[in-house]
Formats: sequence, structure tokens, C-alpha cells
Amino acid sequence: MAHDPQRRFEDDLALDPRLDTPGREGLTGTAPASAYAPAAEPDDVTVPPDGAPLEQQPQWRKDFPIDWPADQLVARRDFAKFLVLTSGAFTAGQGWIAAQDLARRGRAAHPRARIAALSEVEAGSARMFNYPGEHDPCLLIRTPEGELLAYSQACTHLACAVVPRIEEGVLHCPCHAGYFDLRTGRNIAGPPPRPLPKIELEVVDGEVYAVGVEKRTV
Repeated sequence: MAHDPQRRFEDDLALDPRLDTPGREGLTGTAPASAYAPAAEPDDVTVPPDGAPLEQQPQWRKDFPIDWPADQLVARRDFAKFLVLTSGAFTAGQGWIAAQDLARRGRAAHPRARIAALSEVEAGSARMFNYPGEHDPCLLIRTPEGELLAYSQACTHLACAVVPRIEEGVLHCPCHAGYFDLRTGRNIAGPPPRPLPKIELEVVDGEVYAVGVEKRTV
């Protein structure tokens, strides 16, 4: 009876399938494959919103289950990708700005160009000149106090030519009623978004020279 194969088979079927059962000690090849699979974490197991078992769920939920743990994992992954892409774009932008700055520094300095003799520019008057190129109109202004000022004549809104109103202390853009301060060239009214580029001047032996352009944002 002890060696009856049928009896031994029936006894094996009655054993608890868990591996830690004392009755299974020493047995091999009889455990189900699922016994060796890692147990799922509670947070990784999908639970329907109503908490009912899957067999009690409506058919549409069985056909289109929503795996909340997996959904949260995807959301975290997408957020991480967003952070990486944003950081990469920021770094690329900073690199582009640095490259542009180096390129500007590497360009040749603005030429030195004579504008007029100082004696030709009366106090309270203005005259036109082109700088740094022949198609870049500028204004040389001498205030009633004798101070020399020079700016690009192109309005920073839509490049209309500004007109000096020395007695009012402003430069006026007639196209869209823009105004700039005569003393500083800064935009003070109307649509111009930034100051006029300032032309750097030098006076040598009674001659007025343009020697550079200062472009400003504020």
C-alpha cells in the first residue's frame, strides 16, 4: 500500500501548494510556475473605483480597464521627460546667447568717421549724417548749452525718421506719435519699445567724429 502509485498521486494532490508548507519540504518539480513569480506590490495592483471584484464589473470596464498605477507611472515618466526637454532648451538658449555675444565681440570695431567741423554746428541746431554705413541715417544735435549729442534717426518702433524738437527737449516720430528724450535718447511716449541707438562722439582739433554705436534696451 505504501508504494501504491495511485495513492501517492492522490496524497500529492492534497498537499498545500505553497512552498513554505512543511509537507512540501524535499519535493521538487511539483510547485506551480506562478509560485516563483514575484508578488505584486499593493500599489501596483489595479483596483476599480468602486472596489468591487473584476467579475462584478460591467462589461465596458472589463473591455477598457484603467490601470491607475500604470497611469501614474506614465505621468511621472512624462513629467521627467518634460523637465529634461525644458532644461535642454534652456541650456541651448543660453549657449546661443553666449555664441552671439562672442560673435559681436569678434566683429571689427565701428569705423571712425568725420561728421563736421565743430564750428559748423551751431548751438540749438541739428544736422544729418550717415553712420556706420552709408544707409544708416543719424542726427548730430548741439543743445542750446553747447552739448553734442548724436542718435540713430530710425525710430525703434517701425524705423520712421525721427525729427528733433530741440526747444521742447524731445525727438518726435511723426508716423505713430513716438517721443524720445533729447538728452538721453530714451523712449518716453508712444509705441517705441526701446531707446534710440546712441552714436559715440569724439572732438579732435575742432572736428567732430563718430566712433561707435551704443545699442540699448532700456
